[in-house]
Amino acid sequence: MSRAENTRRRLVVGNWKMYGSRAFNAELLSAIQARWQGVHQAEVAVCPPFAYLQQAAELLAKSNIVLGAQSLSEYEEGAFTGEVSARMLADWQCRYVIVGHNERRRLQGETDQRVAKKFIAARDADLIPVLCVGESEQDRDSGKALDTIGRQLSTVIDAAGLESFRRAVVAYEPVWAVGTGKTATPEQAQEVHSFIRAQLGALGQSTRVLYGGSVKPDNAEQLFAKADIDGALLGGASLKAEDFIAICQAAD
Repeated sequence: MSRAENTRRRLVVGNWKMYGSRAFNAELLSAIQARWQGVHQAEVAVCPPFAYLQQAAELLAKSNIVLGAQSLSEYEEGAFTGEVSARMLADWQCRYVIVGHNERRRLQGETDQRVAKKFIAARDADLIPVLCVGESEQDRDSGKALDTIGRQLSTVIDAAGLESFRRAVVAYEPVWAVGTGKTATPEQAQEVHSFIRAQLGALGQSTRVLYGGSVKPDNAEQLFAKADIDGALLGGASLKAEDFIAICQAAD
């Protein structure tokens, strides 16, 4: 399928990570909303820290920008200090939730199996999981990038069922290109996105697959021109209104 024939709606998701304050958030969202009004072909979402979900929900209430969260617990409720459940996120009108981000896998030790449980928890609460997959620099240098990504995907498919991807998003984030300034070439990213679609079988052509790895205004258009890249999962660029909007416009 060519880019011209693609009917998947582009999506840009801003992951704020552990940045922000009430004043900063208000200024950032005001600047973004001022530049992103009316009807657009691309969909835009922001994922602030848990502490600011209420503020963001209130500020975005009358906008065309949707709310997401950065993670969730695999449990519905219980004595899990510091955790946030899927139903709590749904209470704040979150539409998306990031699952299995490489920082959660690396820093919090989230295994493929735990990521699969979180994916299921999001699905069961009617949230749309943004499932992150990606290889380390060592994986890529040793020729095991696709093996790693295939394992990460198949663990979720086996646990949640392929049909779950009718309402899910996949984000390819090469770990070696996240926050490093390095970026996969459009050709490298396209190769992996095509592989992901093949792993999803019959749902491969309808599931949105985003690229996340140091996307910037000056490389977004080249990345989005590839047939299988449906948008971006942004980190640092989502904290600068001008850069964020430029990338959203490239997706639009």
